Amino acid sequence: MDAYLRQFDSQALEVDRDQGRIALDRTAFYPGGGGQPHDTGALTWDGGQATVRRVGRDAGRIWHWLDGELPAPGTELLGTIDWDRRHLLMRTHTALHILCGVVWADYRVAVTGGNMEPGAGRIDFELDAMSAELGRLLEKRVNEEIVRAHEILVEFLARVEADSDPALIRTKANLIPAHVDPLRVIDIVGLDRQADGGTHVATTAEVGGVRVLKTESKGRANKRVRLAVTDHPPVPSSGEAV
Repeated sequence: MDAYLRQFDSQALEVDRDQGRIALDRTAFYPGGGGQPHDTGALTWDGGQATVRRVGRDAGRIWHWLDGELPAPGTELLGTIDWDRRHLLMRTHTALHILCGVVWADYRVAVTGGNMEPGAGRIDFELDAMSAELGRLLEKRVNEEIVRAHEILVEFLARVEADSDPALIRTKANLIPAHVDPLRVIDIVGLDRQADGGTHVATTAEVGGVRVLKTESKGRANKRVRLAVTDHPPVPSSGEAV
């Protein structure tokens, strides 16, 4: 999947008028998964157009729920991704991976949960303690890695190879079904390497910056960090080291 593809040609493969949705012979709309929301956008065709308000998997097929008329099966279509939303999700998802990489490098603890929306997200870690001071430290560390402009690559690994590396599947429980083989791996070169199916920017510099909004204790050995992406790394306060 090319995360930077904004438009694509396709054809209506199946039309479900009862639910107001269609399946395409190919799509660049991300259907959601792993805590990342689905894309939105539009479909246009000769004599018609509709807003794509929701995308998701159902019975092994990716469906597009539309606001407006539905094309007939076989109709040639142009799909257009809501790029501002997609790119903000890419930046947010990458920021969360950077946070995950920093915590893994410094504390070697598993992820117990996570979620995101455009511009903000949270990750839960198997940490014994959490504090505002640790939140400030993590914010500083994440922004340091952002400005290093690490390249971000996508690769595919055989499942047997991926399962032998505990750093690749960072969640406390391996939620990736055994039949998924090979695994798609996101490599933030020099920082973090994880199995992941979502969309990301090309370098960490493209994230901009992050602010840690809140740190929370959600129970024993389950600590939450909430962050938001910013257009630029925050400027250190007076007396703080850059």
